[in-house]
Amino acid sequence: MENLTVDVMPVENNGTQENQTLGVWTDFSVEYKVVSVFLVSLICGVGIVGNMMVILVVLTTKHMRTPTNCYLVSLAAADLMVLTAAGLPNITDALCGGQWVYGYAGCLGITYFQYLGINASSCSITAFTVERYIAICHPIKAQFLCTLSRAKKIIMLVWALTSVYCVMWLFLSDTKKFVYDNAVLLGCAYKVSRNHYLPIYFTDFTVFYVLPLLLATVLYGLIARILFLNPLPSDPKGGSKKWRREASQGGRMVSTSSSSSTTAASRRQVTKMLAVVVILFALLWMPYRTLVVVNSFLDKAYLDTWFLLFCRLCIYLNSAINPVIYNAMSQKFRTAFKKLCHCGPQRMEKPATYSVALTYSVIKETSNGESPDHFTTEMDELHSPCDQYLPARKHLSYDLQTCLYSNLSWFQGEISWDKLMKNKTKQ
Repeated sequence: MENLTVDVMPVENNGTQENQTLGVWTDFSVEYKVVSVFLVSLICGVGIVGNMMVILVVLTTKHMRTPTNCYLVSLAAADLMVLTAAGLPNITDALCGGQWVYGYAGCLGITYFQYLGINASSCSITAFTVERYIAICHPIKAQFLCTLSRAKKIIMLVWALTSVYCVMWLFLSDTKKFVYDNAVLLGCAYKVSRNHYLPIYFTDFTVFYVLPLLLATVLYGLIARILFLNPLPSDPKGGSKKWRREASQGGRMVSTSSSSSTTAASRRQVTKMLAVVVILFALLWMPYRTLVVVNSFLDKAYLDTWFLLFCRLCIYLNSAINPVIYNAMSQKFRTAFKKLCHCGPQRMEKPATYSVALTYSVIKETSNGESPDHFTTEMDELHSPCDQYLPARKHLSYDLQTCLYSNLSWFQGEISWDKLMKNKTKQ
């Protein structure tokens, strides 16, 4: 792809000598500078903060460390790289009228990191698309394929391969002087000519744009067939959940696996969110990709300044909008973001080692007036002397320590009663 920090003109390098003039140089208009600096600064600022928050909430919140979220962290890191390596230098490019101010090392480093970020983001999107497909369409295989450790290994492999692949740009980039009739500008361009560059671009375009989108289209189609057209595959972990009949007046059926519908809705919502990320990736990259493809077959490239700015803004927006999508479509991310920003009520949670909350559904047996009450819970059927103290037909939050204390008192009472009866028998 073209270098996002400079115009497409320097890439049209056909071996011209450095002392050949390129006509009269004109600086960017004031309107262009104001609009460009404002929009790029706004989008990149929001994107950098948002992607950093995504990384922080996943790394610092235990229940957020899932395989899917690991891929989203990888995507956030790649988007951060794009925004800093491609977005921020664009601000100086607009202010300085196209003059490259970062030198030779900056040219190599910025070019390398912007390609690395773009390619790593594409691979991360492909990775979480495949992970969602396995989790939804093959839930049994997902138990050992879609694990946290495996996700970390895949992410490390993605970044290792893309880092090696992008090394070639260190040998293809260089600073170059562009001589005009009234000015001499230093730019960051490519060493190779247009004829040699196009095969590299089309390989990059196919591997990191066309193929991921084709794969995502097929896999999300299969996922949609499962989630929205067919019943959700049964969860292997939910085989122990049973149906129970209430012995109440209506004798209606209730299910202790009520969380299954919640799980199905959650999977649909997560899949919708990730599908939106893929769709925006395709749409926001399309103007720039299309421009470069069209210019590849034109004798004189189309280099309208405002349209180039629009194409770049779409790329920066693609890297900045993902955290906004997570906040809008994911309750977990929204809650984690609020907690990270210290917004909303802060609640103290009791450690699990001290107490456990059990919710009981209490139904009084009506067939026999003298029979004791019966209690059911999602965890187990619990029968203990402390049950008789629970009022009928209520849902209570029950503290385990209270129950244990009641059991201990009851057993002590039983022992005392036995001793008393034995003493009476001896007498």
